[in-house]
Amino acid sequence: MISLNILDYSPIDEGSNAREALLQTTEMAKSADKLGYSRFWVSEHHQTFSLAGSNPEMLMMHLAASTERIRIGSGGVMLPHYSSYKVAENFRILEALYPNRIDLGIGRAPGGNRLVTYALNEEKSRPLSYEQQVEDLKGFLTDNVSVDHRFHELIATPVIETIPEMWLLGSSGGSAEIAAANGTAFTFAHFINPFGAGLTAVNEYRKNFKPSALLENPKVMIGVFAIVAETNEEAEEIAKAFDLWLLTVESAQTPPYYPSIQTAIDYQYRPREIERISSNRNRVLVGDAKKVKREIEKLAELYDTNEITILPNIAKSTNRMKSIQLLAEAFNLSGV
Repeated sequence: MISLNILDYSPIDEGSNAREALLQTTEMAKSADKLGYSRFWVSEHHQTFSLAGSNPEMLMMHLAASTERIRIGSGGVMLPHYSSYKVAENFRILEALYPNRIDLGIGRAPGGNRLVTYALNEEKSRPLSYEQQVEDLKGFLTDNVSVDHRFHELIATPVIETIPEMWLLGSSGGSAEIAAANGTAFTFAHFINPFGAGLTAVNEYRKNFKPSALLENPKVMIGVFAIVAETNEEAEEIAKAFDLWLLTVESAQTPPYYPSIQTAIDYQYRPREIERISSNRNRVLVGDAKKVKREIEKLAELYDTNEITILPNIAKSTNRMKSIQLLAEAFNLSGV
């Protein structure tokens, strides 16, 4: 049976604002909780003005308090910007308040442009390798730091009985290798790289996985954009706004909002943009619930996993809410 999850970017719809986007994320998390989704993750994006999700930990605290059952997670914390010790303490606070409901997803993408990276790391004199940071974070979360470690006398507080699930996010084989070496779960961003690298990464992760205090057996999740509507025709109409949004993000134009469907219809596309849209459609599942359900099942079979995370990055909050509802009904999720 497939376990369905959601990763929400908190898109700011044209004509709306960041506060409304965050409130809409809250409503989506509540709905996902009732519909039977397993996890609800939020993102870290900086200087991306069409998205309100810049601080997953703070938003997670609010979402965990607003829901009852669903696991709340980060998709993800961009670890190179931060201290592993501080991240461990942040997530131990979350886990202490909401035991067995917290997921710590980490990545190494900058989450923004060069200026963002500089601003978040200005005071650092000696950056650590990502591999070292992951190893440190694992040690702090499990209270298993070797005696020769530079911080072996440190304990991440509060000391608690449970451990948040730790996931490494990746769109290539590098993160899969680090996840396997540290015994963490691994989620592949099919929505970033849908052209075959994921199978190699996932297979290598499973082959080289080392059991740890975090996880005894390898655990894989796949993420994909999804646009679901009552009909295939309606989904294609909604997808026009997604096509334009992704174009603008890739071109670093950083528009102040997620474009409306009408704005996308009115836009005059150049030939190379039309080609790019065609390529980007490999990153998203578009259609009615039955069609998208079949494609999700094929994706799960391809990667040999029962964990699929959809990114309903869709114009207009009512369309986003309808999308997750239709998909939950198609999969017969057992909600509250």
